[in-house]
Amino acid sequence: MKKFGLLVAGGIAAMVLISNLGPIIGLGVSLLVLYFVLKQFLKTESTAAKIGWGIAGFIVLMATASNVPAILGIAAAYVLYLVYKKWNDSEKVSVEDNDPFANFEKQWSELKNY
Repeated sequence: MKKFGLLVAGGIAAMVLISNLGPIIGLGVSLLVLYFVLKQFLKTESTAAKIGWGIAGFIVLMATASNVPAILGIAAAYVLYLVYKKWNDSEKVSVEDNDPFANFEKQWSELKNY
């Protein structure tokens, strides 16, 4: 039943991630352009250039703010990562728990240490 829950959560997270792939790419590009504009704004000396870079930065900032749904996509990618990690952990635990020889070896090594 635990695997079914992980499968459902992973499926939902994958659908959310795929549906928000466009805003994620848009957010990445707009953040890159915003970084470039900020660097140019800080580097320039003249007032007119600072005003121009400030206006350009404001426009790019608004474009970045329009990609807010990308945060849901990033959260879905993180949930997908957690589901993948849990899926692999549960397989390792189930193999060790079902193996009677592994348990015997652990107990034998504990007895030998006393």
